[in-house]
Amino acid sequence: MTSLPKPLGSYSQYKIVDNLIFIAGQGSRNHLTNQEAGITLDSSGNLLSYDIKAQTTGCINNLRTVLELLNLNLTDVVDLTVFLKAMADFAAYNQIYNEYFNFPNPPTRTTVGVLDLPGHNFIEIKAIAMQKEKS
Repeated sequence: MTSLPKPLGSYSQYKIVDNLIFIAGQGSRNHLTNQEAGITLDSSGNLLSYDIKAQTTGCINNLRTVLELLNLNLTDVVDLTVFLKAMADFAAYNQIYNEYFNFPNPPTRTTVGVLDLPGHNFIEIKAIAMQKEKS
């Protein structure tokens, strides 16, 4: 069974209300290594560089993992909120985003710049998905 990174606080990874699934913000942290994607640290653990494309991929993969646990996929996402630590990363993040959400009727999306994010994350993505009506 696929697993998710352990939450950094007291919150649920997702909540189901009727046919809507509210998914907590997903960073790029890998559940196996507990490391954020696309990060280069020095020997003291200080950040040297980051790759927003790798971080975006990590966030979307974590989002996809939550969806798969619920027998859903990215096409079931109806709305996304994306938090970027540097709006200068918008074009690179958007390029990766478009690779994953390149299908008819993609979700609505809001992207906002934020001062900081937990760990070495430079992007976080939260989502609302919808379960299809059972026939």
